[in-house]
Amino acid sequence: ATTIAYSLGMSETLVGLTIIAIGTSLPELVTSISAALKKESEIALGNIVGSNIFNILFVLGASSVITPIAVNDKVFIDVIIMLVLTLVLLLFARTGFKIGKREGLMLAVAYVVYLVYVILRN
Repeated sequence: ATTIAYSLGMSETLVGLTIIAIGTSLPELVTSISAALKKESEIALGNIVGSNIFNILFVLGASSVITPIAVNDKVFIDVIIMLVLTLVLLLFARTGFKIGKREGLMLAVAYVVYLVYVILRN
């Protein structure tokens, strides 16, 4: 997938934020949907948040211990967006202790808007 993306002129940042992110997140998505259908919301939310924390702290940390990772200036904007949306998720989770269909739709739309932004930026 990355070879095809590079041949189409996509940047490494765009490939990482789209193709690789979606591919590595599909198992968490399936697990979370399965848990939500079984009314096990703690597992669904814990799986998503735990996976992201693991990826950010352990995977990024271990990778940078092996080889220093250059940080593109564009990533700072992505980190700010991630922090803002994390706070939005926290607010959704705290209001009534439920992330309903409306909140889920808002988060999904935010992701689509973010993808469009990333594609247009690159």
